[in-house]
Amino acid sequence: MADRHNAHGSNKGRFIRTQETVERDAEAARLYSTGLSYQKVGERLNISKWSAMDAVKRAAREVLKGPVAEVLALHASRIEWAYAKAVEIAESEHVVVSHGKIICDAEGNPLRDHGPVLSALAEARRTLESYQALFGLKQPIKIDATVTEVTQQDIELQELVRDAKARVQLEEQQIVEGGGQ
Repeated sequence: MADRHNAHGSNKGRFIRTQETVERDAEAARLYSTGLSYQKVGERLNISKWSAMDAVKRAAREVLKGPVAEVLALHASRIEWAYAKAVEIAESEHVVVSHGKIICDAEGNPLRDHGPVLSALAEARRTLESYQALFGLKQPIKIDATVTEVTQQDIELQELVRDAKARVQLEEQQIVEGGGQ
């Protein structure tokens, strides 16, 4: 049986899709959709059941890639439009209005209203968060850390080992020097 590791690959070990593998993946998906098990699909295509499973997954991704990309682009353009509007509002002049009248300071200058600017900036931040979520840019980062507790006894033991190694090295040096005379 052909193995997925025997497929065409680059010198970096990455799988290179050929027209033949695209067609085989589509045939695997067609066979699987008729109710055959991955094992039976693999037998018909002369591949392992695991390779059949991978082929069906790849075929499904290929089918979804075009429409999904269009939906993502649509949502991204909507988010970008909302962001642009929020920035436009944040950059606009806003004055304080009370009972239909513009409120001015002692010199007659209209007082600036910062409320709409802050609201627009908050909306801009939310649209950026939506964009990041849409494209998976807010994935948690996994960090592996090992914590080793060091006690006073550990430190003393390390000092004893270091002293013992130094004594052994000194004794070996004396033996070598004494043995060469």
